[in-house]
Amino acid sequence: MARQARTGTLPERSLRMELHRRGLRYRVNYAFREPGLTRRRCDVAFTRCRVAVFVDGCFWHACPLHATSPKANESWWRAKLDRNVDRDRDTNGQLRAAGWTVLRFWEHEDVMDAADRVEAAVRSVEPARRRGTVGIDS
Repeated sequence: MARQARTGTLPERSLRMELHRRGLRYRVNYAFREPGLTRRRCDVAFTRCRVAVFVDGCFWHACPLHATSPKANESWWRAKLDRNVDRDRDTNGQLRAAGWTVLRFWEHEDVMDAADRVEAAVRSVEPARRRGTVGIDS
């Protein structure tokens, strides 16, 4: 499992390429500076409008449609995957409390649909930011 890519997976790269093609610029593998979010990163971050995008793998984040459970050392894996899901929920809550918009996608979701949702979220915040109603953090 140590050989599994932490960042730059095919679903993540596909989404990033589509977002870039649409003229959106972002940070990759962004580490949050919010209190309580140490060692937490998102796959794609739009720091000025505070939009965090996560592309979750079906195995590691227990997708309701495609999750599998290893048979060897089953109790350890169950606890590990449950902690991942709990950490995802905690991250979502803390980021939302800090004023971030959080978008999560499964690796099997359509890239174009995901890009549409990200673009809508980013573009809906940009006009407000230009008017000075939303703070800039970078």
